[in-house]
Amino acid sequence: MTNRELSWLSFNERVLQEAEDPNNPLLERLRFLGIFSNNLDEFFKVRVASLNRLVDISKNSGNKKEYTKTLKKIKKKTDLLQERFDHDFDIIALELEKNNIFFTSDKQVNDDQREYLGTYFYKNVYLDLIPIMIGSTDEFPRLVDHSAYLAITLSNNENDQCEYALIEIPSHLERFILLPKQDGKTELILLDDLIRLNLHLVFHSFNFDNIEAYSIKVTRDAELDFDNDVAEGILEKLNKSLRKRKKGLPVRLVYDKSIPDNLLNFLLKQMKIKTTENVTPGGRFHNFKDFIAFPSLDLENSEFAPMPPQFHPDILPPSNIINTLQKKDIIVHHPYQDYKHIIQFLREAAIDPKVKTIKILIYRLSGNSKIVTALINAAKNGKKVLAVLELKARFDEESNIKWSNILQAEGVKVLHGFEDMKIHAKLCTITRKEEGVLRNYACVSTGNFNESSAKIYTDLSLLTAHRGVTRELQDIFQIIEGKFAPTYHRHIVLSPKHLRNKLIRLINTEIKNAQLGREAHIRIKLNNLVDEQMVEKLYQASQAGVQIDMIVRGICRLNPGVPGLSENIRVISILDRFLEHGRFMIFHNDGEPKYYISSADWMLRNLERRIELTCPIYDKAIQQELEDIFAIQFGDNIKSRIIDKMQTNQYNKNGSEDVKNRAQYQLYQYYKDKLKAHDK
Repeated sequence: MTNRELSWLSFNERVLQEAEDPNNPLLERLRFLGIFSNNLDEFFKVRVASLNRLVDISKNSGNKKEYTKTLKKIKKKTDLLQERFDHDFDIIALELEKNNIFFTSDKQVNDDQREYLGTYFYKNVYLDLIPIMIGSTDEFPRLVDHSAYLAITLSNNENDQCEYALIEIPSHLERFILLPKQDGKTELILLDDLIRLNLHLVFHSFNFDNIEAYSIKVTRDAELDFDNDVAEGILEKLNKSLRKRKKGLPVRLVYDKSIPDNLLNFLLKQMKIKTTENVTPGGRFHNFKDFIAFPSLDLENSEFAPMPPQFHPDILPPSNIINTLQKKDIIVHHPYQDYKHIIQFLREAAIDPKVKTIKILIYRLSGNSKIVTALINAAKNGKKVLAVLELKARFDEESNIKWSNILQAEGVKVLHGFEDMKIHAKLCTITRKEEGVLRNYACVSTGNFNESSAKIYTDLSLLTAHRGVTRELQDIFQIIEGKFAPTYHRHIVLSPKHLRNKLIRLINTEIKNAQLGREAHIRIKLNNLVDEQMVEKLYQASQAGVQIDMIVRGICRLNPGVPGLSENIRVISILDRFLEHGRFMIFHNDGEPKYYISSADWMLRNLERRIELTCPIYDKAIQQELEDIFAIQFGDNIKSRIIDKMQTNQYNKNGSEDVKNRAQYQLYQYYKDKLKAHDK
């Protein structure tokens, strides 16, 4: 099987390919560099940090050698990717120059620009900079994760003595400063170079002849370690662990490759970095994640053309969604269709006098959440509102603590799930009293209740009033509240107890049908395929003659197309302007297909250590829609890559070269056509 970490790096290489693709708009290519950089930071914070800890605890076992070998492979691959990254930035900068847009460095500014930037610096930056003279301190300062620094050498011409200093580049300030136009040129200077330009002001009280600055950035271990103090509540444990995260051990140092050896060696010694495996030479600038928010400039065709989300034809405003659900199920495909439908579903419930309870599982929320507003207003309108916030949602822990406090203050009952496992399911249920009888409605989603990410993540949200499904969905909240734990569900499938076995049974059915000479076909769309048992089961199905087609965005440990093992398995990955995030499965089942959407990837943690929800799709029209989505995406010949054993990331050129199928654009048109057909 393919190594998990190397497969993830292969995924991030596909992100880099988008930055290299000349067919992408120029500023979008720059933003893909930002995405690549941010992804790599998180990879080191979590995966490389975990490997380092495994090396430490493995002592002299054979496993230690394997982990060490993997770390060396990661180092080799990331160095190669970093070289490509730096080259790609230079190429994009040259392309910008052809369009009269220039990155100006501190060495290139003219006198007028120097005067303008001096004033800007003094008004907006100067007081935020407090240098640390690191040669004169007893203890080396702890460098903050997420921040870039300038490592500075200060010297005089009269002697060879050199002093060192550090300046943190303030992350709350504007990173890109537009200069007044001259000769029709658009010029920007990065905050890093603005600081370099004015270092003489920062160190004006010293008498140094030479001041040079070099960028560095530290990535720290971001894993949260929970101790076993059972007397301590989960909220207190989490706050303690978050404080520990800020002090996590460094797992990666990226530095300007022009940095002098004496300064680099001094930094490594002071930071107690004894191995160079995770020390990476880079370019002049770090924290490239800021380029995700690179400013829109007056440059024609430099960004993706707008794709405003479409309304769903069955719930056009001002339709009443709950009334519609009494007649049929609805699935909303974001961002092609408007996330406002989900907010409207909650808004209707918040003001409907017949609605008695609203319950919701929350993993991540947007910064200015309309979901939270609807829940608070529902509580104010006398509804019983229960919000289960997952406090262990990685990198959103502090945000979820904040929302937890806000909701509780407004009368919403808040629970925090379980200490020993995350709740990753995405679910909202509404109970309504109709003619003296309680009836349930639900929203089951593959993605978070987050209207911001719904603009760029592709996800499926099922709205349903199916009596059997919604009754079982209520059981999930009963389990979380500790009231009872049903042992069997006829419709929904839950992790960690049942999903693995259910998937194995579904695959076994296809194996049996293939062995009987019947058509056997599995279609799966996931973010990650990691679990070894599930990979082996798919190999077994392929050997039995089952045709397996998969769309896997990220990690894929399965090696497709291997004779005698997986020749009946085809896997592609699609990477385009939207992040593929929705998960669904179609099992042929001898001509009576079974359809499911899910919050779970096929990873050990999702199958055995998290509460995940997999929900059947019974509505025939929605089943056909899932068929259409998979067919369009699997036929992509513009932005899909073939997943193979060698991780070559070759573009998939299937079908006629005369017919171009860019799946995300085809799907957008698919939903536009649905809406037009309804209007007629």
